[in-house]
Amino acid sequence: MRSPQWHPETLAAHCGVGQDLAYGSVSTPIYQTVTYQHPGENLGQYDYSRTENPTRHSAQEAINRLDGGAGALLYGSGMAALTALVHMLHQGDHVIVTDDAYGGTYRLLVDVFAKFGIRSSMVNTRQLDAVERAFTDTTRLVIAESPSNPLLQVSPLRALAEMAHAHGAKLAIDNTFMTAVRQRPLDLGADFAVYSATKYMAGHNDVLAGATVCRYAEDYAQLNELTNATGSILGPWDAWLLLRGLKTLAIRMDRQEANAAAIAAFLARHPRVQRVFYPGLNSPEQDALQKSQASGTGAMLSFVLDDPNRYIDFMNALQLILPAVSLGGVESLITHPFNETHRELPEEVRWQLGIIPGLMRLSVGIEHVDDLMADLDQALNSLS
Repeated sequence: MRSPQWHPETLAAHCGVGQDLAYGSVSTPIYQTVTYQHPGENLGQYDYSRTENPTRHSAQEAINRLDGGAGALLYGSGMAALTALVHMLHQGDHVIVTDDAYGGTYRLLVDVFAKFGIRSSMVNTRQLDAVERAFTDTTRLVIAESPSNPLLQVSPLRALAEMAHAHGAKLAIDNTFMTAVRQRPLDLGADFAVYSATKYMAGHNDVLAGATVCRYAEDYAQLNELTNATGSILGPWDAWLLLRGLKTLAIRMDRQEANAAAIAAFLARHPRVQRVFYPGLNSPEQDALQKSQASGTGAMLSFVLDDPNRYIDFMNALQLILPAVSLGGVESLITHPFNETHRELPEEVRWQLGIIPGLMRLSVGIEHVDDLMADLDQALNSLS
C-alpha cells in the first residue's frame, strides 16, 4: 500500500512501481500500442491510447501523488499543458498572468488566444494591490510563476489563491522551477499546478512533456474530457522516460539546489557581475515569503553582467556550461533571455521588467560545484 505520509523522496523513488498487475514488473512497462482488444461489446479499462494508456496512466498517478491532487494529466509539452488549461475558458473571459512569465506563455495568450476572444493582463503578482486592480467581472483564471522566469521573483501563493477565489476565478501555478519536492501549490490553495515536465521532472534533456495537476475532481474531469477531445497527450515511450526521471527527482534537486546556492553567493561577490537574482539572495521579504511556502530555493538563478555588450563573448568563453534555451537537466545550461526565451515580449516591456541585454539565466546542473564556479570565473575574467 502507498502511504500518504511518505516523504516526497520516497514517493519519487517509487514512481511507477507496482503498476504491472500481469507480471509484477518493478518498472512500469512501455505499452506501445494504439488500441486494446476487448470481448464483444464490452470495452475494457483501456480502449484507445489517446483516451488512456497504462504507461501514461502510471506516470500521471505518480505526479498526482507527488502534488497531492485529485488527478493529473500529461501532455506533449509544457505549452500543450497550458493550452489545455486555457481551453477550459470561454470567449470573453479574462486572464491575469505574472508579468515576467516565460515568453511562451505571453505568446500563447497574446498571439493565439486573444484571437478567440480571451483577454489577458500581465501583472506584477508580487504586488497584491496591483493584482486586485487587474480583476474584472470576467476574470476567470490567474496564472502565476513563483519563482518567476527569469527574474526568480516570489509571489504570495496563499494570498493569490484567496483573492482569485473571492473574485470567482481559479489559480494556476507554474511550478516548473520548484517541482512538488520543493513546493506544493495545491496545499497553498491553488487549483492547478502546471509543469513543463521536460525540465526537472524528466531531468535529462531527452523528453518533451507537460503536466497539469488538479486540486478538485470536477476540474480534473473537465480537463480530462478536453484533453481526450483535442488529443494533446504524451506518448507511452516519453511517459516511461518521464517515470524513469521522476525516480531521481529528489536527489537531483538536492544536488542542483546546493550547487545553485553556492554559485549564487559566488556570483554576488564577483566584480564582473552587477546583480544576482536567486530566491535565497533576494530581499528579506522575498526570502521570508519563499521559506513560508517552499522547502527550498531551487536550482535556477539569473545574473546581470557589468558590461551588457559582452554577453556573446561571455557565453562563447564558457567551457563546461552549455549555451542552450532549456533548463532543469543534469547538465548546466545558460541562456540569454532578452534575445532567446523572452524575445516574444515587446522590447520596451522587457526593459521595463528588467529583462535587459546583460541578464543571463543559469540552470545549474549536478556537476561538481568547483568546476562550475571555475568555468564561470574564467569566462567572466575573460571580459576584462
